[in-house]
Parts: sequence; C-alpha cells; structure tokens
Amino acid sequence: EKILVFEKKVEDTQKESISMHSALKEQLLGLKDLNQQMTKEATNLTRALKGDSKMQGNWGEMVLEKLLERTGLTKGQEYSVQESVTNEEGKRFQPDVVLHLPEDKNIIIDSKVSLVAYERFVNADTPEEQAIALKEHLTSMRSHIRGLSEKNYQNLYGVSLDFVILFVPIEGAYSVALQAEPGLYQEAFDKNIALVSATSLWSTLRTVGTLWRQERQNANVQEIIRQASDLYDKFAGFSEELVKVGNQMDTAK
Repeated sequence: EKILVFEKKVEDTQKESISMHSALKEQLLGLKDLNQQMTKEATNLTRALKGDSKMQGNWGEMVLEKLLERTGLTKGQEYSVQESVTNEEGKRFQPDVVLHLPEDKNIIIDSKVSLVAYERFVNADTPEEQAIALKEHLTSMRSHIRGLSEKNYQNLYGVSLDFVILFVPIEGAYSVALQAEPGLYQEAFDKNIALVSATSLWSTLRTVGTLWRQERQNANVQEIIRQASDLYDKFAGFSEELVKVGNQMDTAK
C-alpha cells in the first residue's frame, strides 16, 4: 500500500512537472516573440530617427517641451509652442518655442537634432572614419546655424532679445562639436545664435522662472499698495465727513 501511494505521488509529480514545463515553454516562446517584436520596433525607431529628418525634429521638440515643463514653466503663459508669426514682409514663420519674459519680452528657442553624422562618429571603427563623421557633424551644425540666422527670428517680435537660442538636445553631440571646434560658439553668436545644451538651457529656464516669480511678487506688492491707498482715501473721506457732522452739531447747539 505504501509503495502504491508513493508510486501515485511520483506519477502526479511527473504530470505536474510536465504541465509546468509546457506552461514555461509557452511563456518562453511568448517572451521570445515579444523580445523579437521589441527589437524590431527599436530598430524601426532607430532607423526613423536616423533617416527621417521630420521625425528627428519632432523628437527634439518633444525633449525641449519636456525640459520646459520640468522647470515649472506653464505652456500658454510663460512659453508658446509652434506659434505662427508673420513678419513685416508677409512671410510666415513657426518657431519651435517662444519663451515669454516679463515686460512683454521674448526669446526664440529652436531645436536642432543631428543624429546621422553624430551616430556615425560614435560607432566609427577607425580614427579615419571618426574624423570624417565629425567633420560632417560640424558641417551639419554650421548649416543649421546659418539657416536659423537667415530667418531672423529675433525680429519677429517688437520687444525681444537680439539673439536666438539653438538647442542641441543630445549632450554628446553638443560637447563633441565644441571640443572639435572651440570657436563654434562664438561663430554662432556672431550670427545672433546662442548654442545651448540641455544643461545650460536648464539654467536659463530656471532663471526665467525666477524672473516671473519676482515679477508676480512685484505686481502683488503694487496691488497691496493700491488697495491700501484706496482704503486710506476712504478713511480720510470718512473722517472729513465726521468733522463736518461735528461742526453742524456745534452750529445746531
């Protein structure tokens, strides 16, 4: 009887083990399919970002907007996205971001994504390939600086700073370009373009946020002074009326 019970337990355990192995096999096959799908999607995304300039631009704009949100600035108040503006000649422009400052001043921010040449630079197998890719990367940066300068975004608004911020969302692409060509920043600034990375733009946006807080505090102080002045005038008028009533009572007496 004990042997029969033990035999049955062994059979049950084997059946359960076979069932578990089958389930595990199915899960592993499903995981394999999922991994293949994720790999395919990641490859497609990489290819799209490398080859599709429109998608590269959309990705750079998304990074820029996320950065704006994280600094506490409010869309529609402290900044506007893809705002259409027409210049004096009737030409229509659409800057990536217009950063609003107190006293109706503005800063234009344009996002620049340069993945193709930079990607080749990062994955180059030889120093020669790397040098060629770096040269193409610098050419791409200069081309965008020149094109942005020709748009004269800084003249689209009545009161704005006399330069446009060119945001490079890939920190490595920004630093590699400046290391290879230290004069690139000044070269861009001479064309009224300020090159920034995520780190330096973050500091700028935090400064803008501080300016807005100070502006609102000043506005609140002015409102307090105005209301206090109105209250004082009412008290002064009331006291004058009381003096008149007192004089009239003296006259009547």
